[in-house]
Amino acid sequence: MNSPNVSRRDFVKGLAITGAALAATSIPGLQAATASPKIKLGIDNFAVRAMGWKADALIDYAVGLKTDSILISDLYAFETFEDAYLTGLRKKASDQALQIHLGSWSICPTSRSFKKDWGTAEEHLVLGIRAAKALGSPVFRVVLGAGDDRLSEGGIEARIEETVKVLKAVKSKSVDAGVKIAIENHAGDMQAYELVHLIEAAGKDFVGANMDSGNAAWTLEDPISSLEILGPYAVTTSLRDSAIWESENGATVQWTAMGDGTVDLKAYFKRFAELCPGIPVHIETISGFNRDFPYLKQDFWKAFPKARASDFAKFVALAKHGKPRAAHQNPPGVDGKIAEQEYQKSEIEKSMRYCKDVLGLGEKA
Repeated sequence: MNSPNVSRRDFVKGLAITGAALAATSIPGLQAATASPKIKLGIDNFAVRAMGWKADALIDYAVGLKTDSILISDLYAFETFEDAYLTGLRKKASDQALQIHLGSWSICPTSRSFKKDWGTAEEHLVLGIRAAKALGSPVFRVVLGAGDDRLSEGGIEARIEETVKVLKAVKSKSVDAGVKIAIENHAGDMQAYELVHLIEAAGKDFVGANMDSGNAAWTLEDPISSLEILGPYAVTTSLRDSAIWESENGATVQWTAMGDGTVDLKAYFKRFAELCPGIPVHIETISGFNRDFPYLKQDFWKAFPKARASDFAKFVALAKHGKPRAAHQNPPGVDGKIAEQEYQKSEIEKSMRYCKDVLGLGEKA
């Protein structure tokens, strides 16, 4: 029986609103309309490095995989840096609803990984910023160096200090272009908290993180733990799965296709969605080889004199759940270059299927 204070019109209107709300939870189309935005999914071109493709072909490949984004992480992928060519690539990608993120390599002048191919470290950054702007990339991804820099004179702290100086020297160029510099935790060079220190010291208004989950395992970090630290600073990504297991002198890591490792990827991307809204997931498969981390040997810790026990404990706990596996071998009788090309393509394409079908990533999925 209606309350005397509720009119027939209000009562009917209330029923309609309630019915619509119930329908939205039961009709797939309406439910999708109110769901959280999809995470953009793409590839890092290093996943298919053996192909030797230039930017045009890389864009075609990414479009064929129905990806939302591509990180072209090497300046050698471009025929020229003239604006007409770069803006043409931008239009080609945009016409297929594909975003481009741009990248290159070391900008630390004393890193063992630094090359003068693009001039000084500052000149390298200025070129990348200009190219990124022309391509419509909101970021220019670079690296400090690699794991052997941890054993260089002054250690990784000295290399971080030098990198910060280089970044500050080009701040105005970065800000004026609207392009953020994305520093990767690369090949064992920095642990997550060290990269955060670099970003904060340079200025997080124009510097962020290119978050690499596979490289986290190379600095004795659980990738999910690394995500917790770097996620709030991430502006782009290069991600892969890792198999991690205890071995004779410590642990062994093998990078794998997505879904083939020991990382809980469903938990990873649930947290990724919370910490990194709007940031694309670029998959960078580098699969098939084993690398040992003999942390039971005292000399190993010369590279990590300030390692944090809590982070290392999480890595060890993850390794305890892993099981040993053999390294990949190319099939006999097949040309090595062709075999490597086919293997790289199979790993990234398998990863794309897993990300779309199992993890629900990708706006075009």
